[in-house]
Amino acid sequence: MVMSHMHIHQRTLASSVSCSGVGVHSGKAVNLDIHPAPENHGIKFVRKDLLDSPSISAHFNMVVDTSLATVIGYDGFIVSTIEHLMATFSGLSVDNALVEIDAYEMPIMDGSAGPFTDLILTAGIKTQAVPRSYFRVQEPIELHGEGKFVAIYPADRYRITGTIEFDHPMIKRQSCSFDISEASFSKQISSARTFGFLDEYELLKRFGLARGGSLDNVVVIAEDHVMNPEGLRFPDEFVRHKILDCIGDFSLIGMPIIGHVVVEKSGHAFNHTFLEKFFENKQSWQTCTLP
Repeated sequence: MVMSHMHIHQRTLASSVSCSGVGVHSGKAVNLDIHPAPENHGIKFVRKDLLDSPSISAHFNMVVDTSLATVIGYDGFIVSTIEHLMATFSGLSVDNALVEIDAYEMPIMDGSAGPFTDLILTAGIKTQAVPRSYFRVQEPIELHGEGKFVAIYPADRYRITGTIEFDHPMIKRQSCSFDISEASFSKQISSARTFGFLDEYELLKRFGLARGGSLDNVVVIAEDHVMNPEGLRFPDEFVRHKILDCIGDFSLIGMPIIGHVVVEKSGHAFNHTFLEKFFENKQSWQTCTLP
């Protein structure tokens, strides 16, 4: 059975779009341009600020760091904090795009994928002539470790179930589950913002990290309240953001998934370890196109 929101053909942007912002870790101003790209191009990032404008594919085997964000690198250059834009491409079923930036870190915008989602929906999405290939999961793959859990199970659509647990009265244990489609992504997931605890945030600042972080782009959690004056966008915004990150991390597999991803207390590093296990278990999935 093919779900109505699953696309048979590859897709790209109908026109180019641009925005500017600041890197959350670097504090550097950055200009971002997203351009349509041909069939079978995938998502590529170009560093316009470097000699010869080198490019890199957004693929899990290009990941060089997952400590604070997802960073890809190749031949001595990096592109940092790609997970929110990658989640947007995946959530909106955009297969092919060329992303140009003039610094090493992506703009954090408001800490969510909402601004990128609005940009791409404004540009419009164009269907291309070539069939879209999927990874169809046929048997479970599971990874346990350090109190974390990531798995993928056979299903007739792309679904993500996420659970987080923090020993903090503002979060505690939160779970939610979504079939990933343009509608669910744009309305329920994309605007969930990144979050951090006040003491961690102050520590990062002291070490020269989170230089671009502020209440404009991070939900900062104090002992018993959220410091952002506007409050939360969803009662469970925290777990929704973890699902957003997960969509971005899993998009680095390189093709859309037909399967049910379950993540518990995971982060970028553990998600990346799971992707390596996914490719070691080739008998557990097959690539297919939709009829």
